[in-house]
Amino acid sequence: MRRDPKGLRGRVTFALRSLGCDKNTVDSERYAAELIAHGAELAESPEDADLVVVNTCGFIDAAKAESIEAILEAAALKARGRCRFVAAVGCMVQRHADELRRELPEVDLLLGTADAARLIPELQARGILRADPVVSHPGMRVYQGTRPHVRYLKISEGCDHGCAFCAIPLMRGRHRSFSASDLVREAQLLELQGAREVNLVAQDLAHYGRDRRDGIGLADLLELLVSETGIRWFRLLYIYSAGLTPRLLELMAREPRIVPYLDIPIQHGSDSVLARMHRPERRARIRELVGRVREAVPDVAIRSTVIVGFPGETDDEFRELLDLLSEIRLERLGVFAYSEQEGTLAAKMGDDVPEALKIERMDRVLSLQRAITWERYERWLGRNVTMLVDSCEGGIARGRTHLQADEIDGVTLVPAQAPPGTFLDVRLTEVLDECDFRGELRTTIDSPVPVATGHRARRPLPVVTSQGAFGR
Repeated sequence: MRRDPKGLRGRVTFALRSLGCDKNTVDSERYAAELIAHGAELAESPEDADLVVVNTCGFIDAAKAESIEAILEAAALKARGRCRFVAAVGCMVQRHADELRRELPEVDLLLGTADAARLIPELQARGILRADPVVSHPGMRVYQGTRPHVRYLKISEGCDHGCAFCAIPLMRGRHRSFSASDLVREAQLLELQGAREVNLVAQDLAHYGRDRRDGIGLADLLELLVSETGIRWFRLLYIYSAGLTPRLLELMAREPRIVPYLDIPIQHGSDSVLARMHRPERRARIRELVGRVREAVPDVAIRSTVIVGFPGETDDEFRELLDLLSEIRLERLGVFAYSEQEGTLAAKMGDDVPEALKIERMDRVLSLQRAITWERYERWLGRNVTMLVDSCEGGIARGRTHLQADEIDGVTLVPAQAPPGTFLDVRLTEVLDECDFRGELRTTIDSPVPVATGHRARRPLPVVTSQGAFGR
């Protein structure tokens, strides 16, 4: 039996579980800020929460399964713990709300991405939250992790690409860019909270500004972020080739605070597969693009993703993928086995590549890429690079160079005592396990400024009364 949630208007505690990509993490931080602004308090654990919010992911089947498990865990707390109200929001709910409503009646509120702005009003209507915000708003986002020096800035929402395999447009809607002034203010808030590296994320960074028609594109936004903040590293994640304009590449080559790192999704190396995928590039274009980027931005690191086992993928088409990867020799590569997503164009093609063959092909790509990454990384041995410290234990600083994005590209280990957020000058001495480095300390470049002191403290904390500007 569902408990009556009335009586939670006093001291309401909440827990928020965020699943999926970094874009979801940004959304969850905004939800947390809104909940706190309306009188809720962050619980120490889900077991101590009156309200549990699960921000779901619906990108692939494994992500959906993880989201279902998280919702069930939250619902179980209603039976055995303090929890009185469970809300599920986000991508998976957007696609499967009716099914979830039938199968999970213990969930009190289901809101897809299109209805995200209704979270607070719905909780207010049910008596969970107070009707008016508190006087002191905590800002646009509240960080819930353990490494505040690494943050993510989502610059747009949705996607206008028509890739045959992808359900993101069905979950996130059409592309819409956030205003540059809002993003600059949000970046300033992240800096106030201790950010030293900010990763720009979107379904496609290249589309930023096209829908706003105010003349501000991605390069303009980057210049504003550099000029209006003291954040030392800005990194670009997931950008289509069309956005790699000469101006953007020149800016990346010239400005040391824009990390020479690009995540460019290519998805395959066969023209026939790329055509079936409805991808904009072809093999020759990908080769030309990689060469142009490397010529324009010295020492750039390029990451990409590919899909194996797409409907109809033949042995010859798969070999074309291997040949292209051998030729362009990317620093890093993510590999996915195709999984059919309901409602996409590819779902109508039939999933005709056996699962065992998908796994075999994925292993072959990973094996090839391990050798390529090792070779690309060995070029850096004996060279001096900047490293951002993520943690330090037992006299070993663990961090990342410009070659290594947060959580996906390995780490660099250096004997040193340095707090998280410190930038070090190190010499790379060894490649470990094909994706990690060992290095030696040369000098400390820049130590983190305590959040309560220094130039950050002289900036006013951004205060907002609505989250509606961010794609809601």
